Amino acid sequence: MVYFLKFCAGWVLPPGIFIVLFVAVAYYAWVKRDEKKIAALIFGLTFMFYLLCTSFVAEKFLGALENVYEPPKSLPDGDVIVMLGGGAMPDSPDVDGRGALCSAPANRLLTAVRLQRKLNVPILLSGGQVYADSGEEAQIAKRILMSLGVKERDIILETKSINTAQNARFSAELLRDGHFSRPVLVTSAFHMKRAVLNFARENVEVIPYPADYMVSREPVFHYTKLRPQSEALLQNVTVLQETLRTFVTRYLYF
Repeated sequence: MVYFLKFCAGWVLPPGIFIVLFVAVAYYAWVKRDEKKIAALIFGLTFMFYLLCTSFVAEKFLGALENVYEPPKSLPDGDVIVMLGGGAMPDSPDVDGRGALCSAPANRLLTAVRLQRKLNVPILLSGGQVYADSGEEAQIAKRILMSLGVKERDIILETKSINTAQNARFSAELLRDGHFSRPVLVTSAFHMKRAVLNFARENVEVIPYPADYMVSREPVFHYTKLRPQSEALLQNVTVLQETLRTFVTRYLYF
């Protein structure tokens, strides 16, 4: 009964309720107005939108993107860890101050600090202040790392970048200045393919260490995964964004 209620709720809350309404409009155009071509178009677009709203599809698309790179099976032979930012809030209350990382970079930081304790190498934090009302990503991450016991001398800051291309460009400068040759790159699994490509454009070969996985590696089907969900829509949009941005980076970025 619990799963059935979840399935039903997906159709009375956004985005499910809009799918129901669009199907009703298509039915009206087909039956009442005899506008079969318009009805077919509305229904086709609605069905595509519905698929993008299901976690069943999101697991397939996002899983394929997240699995492009595997974490090393053994401890990576790196001499520095590079962690990319991904959003921060400047004024959120935190344990030891104000300002907090968003969920994705927080998960990245958790992986980075665990690696740092095993490798005993510096961490390069890359990320500036993207918008006027967003946080200074590297600075906030530094405060959190220090509260977790990482020494300040083991933290390198790159605070100018506002996108992945700049993450790679400005980090590459610091890597060369520090004579680092085996950087371990930590970022979200869905973001790793584009991040590696951007570092390659800067002639930096990284050791990918994906983190922040969002879908299971071995998903099991359940009928509730066919209900419309805003979370699934966001995941599929993330895949589309990464696909577009990777294309731009590979073919249109100069």
